Amino acid sequence: MNGVSRLSRRLVPIVGVVLVAFFVVLAVSKPRGEADVSSPLIGNPAPVVQSTLIDGGDFDLSRRKGSWVVLNFFNSTCVPCRNEHPELVKFAEEQTAVADGAELFTIVNDDSDEAVNAFFAEKGGSWGKVRDPDGTIAVAFGVAKVPETWVIDPSGFVRMRVAGEVTASLLSSRIGAMRDMLNGVGS
Repeated sequence: MNGVSRLSRRLVPIVGVVLVAFFVVLAVSKPRGEADVSSPLIGNPAPVVQSTLIDGGDFDLSRRKGSWVVLNFFNSTCVPCRNEHPELVKFAEEQTAVADGAELFTIVNDDSDEAVNAFFAEKGGSWGKVRDPDGTIAVAFGVAKVPETWVIDPSGFVRMRVAGEVTASLLSSRIGAMRDMLNGVGS
């Protein structure tokens, strides 16, 4: 028993150090979304999305055909949503300089109009904010948690899903590549 006792006294501090290191790595790592997360929607027509915009008016995804559409599922209290917001502002600004730039819409997940408007007033972003009061849009897309971003091509087909935080460069480069592919560039 004496040998087991000595061994456990040596192993406990080592295991403790490994656990502390593991938690430090988790705490300081900055998660980023993964492009092309699998979904049965990829390559298929986008779900029907009809709702209202927080700033007034109606939103009907089928009326966006002819445009690249990016839907970002969001909640103003979600830390990763708050982290990625400057990237979405940058992406939206970049798209205004592109001839057939993507349209960005925020799908508001379980949040109040007031909280969303206050967030956008403080952090910027002038794109449409679509209400999803009963979660039907999130369910239609199979959103597990926010943030989650979806790209729909001009024909209305889902082309990409990013689960987690997204960057402007990821969205711009992937949409550019898909745009080139659909236009026959580089083939």
